[in-house]
Amino acid sequence: MPEKHLSSQFDSELNTVSSRVMELGGLVESQIQTAIQALYQFNADLAQQVIETERRVNGMEVEIDRELSSIIARRQPTARDLRLLIAISKSTANLERVGDEAEKIARMVLSIIKSGMPRSLPFSELRLEADLASGLLRKALDAFARLDTEAAVAILKEDDLIDKEFDGFVRILITYMMEDPRMISPSLDLLFLAKAIERVGDHAKNIAELIIYIVKGADVRHSSIQEIESVLK
Repeated sequence: MPEKHLSSQFDSELNTVSSRVMELGGLVESQIQTAIQALYQFNADLAQQVIETERRVNGMEVEIDRELSSIIARRQPTARDLRLLIAISKSTANLERVGDEAEKIARMVLSIIKSGMPRSLPFSELRLEADLASGLLRKALDAFARLDTEAAVAILKEDDLIDKEFDGFVRILITYMMEDPRMISPSLDLLFLAKAIERVGDHAKNIAELIIYIVKGADVRHSSIQEIESVLK
């Protein structure tokens, strides 16, 4: 079989599996948005919908990994193509974990509804953090589809905003707990929920780092923004 034909087959397989990753990304992005909506509306039906979708997310992760293993075994890719396949696998794992966080949020919403947690707690203060995290995931998926390293760096910088929102929310909850000890238990539940949202931003950041790994072959985990920008020059 001519090499050109082998290459075109490989490209076709890559495009197929990449499309599946984008499909998975869209699904977990929808999960997060629905979970947050369930929180804002105290809507048990929406929360249940997120939980039921998680099985589909898990199944897609397994299917994508199986296809990646098959491609590696049959094509024996080298250099940049192998980096791409590894990065796709790691991105898939990060997306599945975003689905886990969405399910966690949904289950906590059901718990909040069942327990009758005081509506006076600062649920609305989570909105900006949630919007930032959801938006960051969307940007990460778009950047991954285009292998856009500049967008990847912008995502890494924006993740700091989510961390700051989380820290600010923690301080608000501490105030509630100090003013009324009866708020300690429900405030801790809300803290775990905020942490789940913050973790969505972390996974978007991981995907951004993988984009740089694909394009430049550099592992920039644990690197400063200045070091990363130096790699891209």
